[in-house]
Amino acid sequence: MAEEPIILDELDRRILNALQADASQTNSDLAASVHASPPTCLRRVKRLIDAGVIQKQVALVAPEKVGSALTAIVEITLDHQGAERMEDFETLVANEAAVLQCYRVSPGPDFVLVVQVADMPAYHALAHRLFASHANVRNVRSFFSIHRSKFETRIAV
Repeated sequence: MAEEPIILDELDRRILNALQADASQTNSDLAASVHASPPTCLRRVKRLIDAGVIQKQVALVAPEKVGSALTAIVEITLDHQGAERMEDFETLVANEAAVLQCYRVSPGPDFVLVVQVADMPAYHALAHRLFASHANVRNVRSFFSIHRSKFETRIAV
């Protein structure tokens, strides 16, 4: 059953949009940019965090600047799709730092992964570790990014 979304008012939306643009700003700067008092802004941000609307605040790193320039989108099909087997695979990839995103999808493959590695040898090592040595993986189809024209983390609120 899907969780009900929290009801957001206009101030909540301004706060979320401002934080999505720059989560490093001080509470005073955030309050000024959303036209609220600092105590109100702090209370609202805490409420949004407590409600799970704000999951975490992070820094976005340029992959090519830290030696992780190869992006792969990988489709995985399992031999057995029972709930326990699906969860086993999710646990396996959750423990792999190079896997940035993992989605169960339908129809088509069982999973789509977004992977970020240094180069093709690093991808080959990851593929062997996660896919070739995993008995329940039936099919792997990898797509390698040659150009990223858009990358956005902002959710429209």
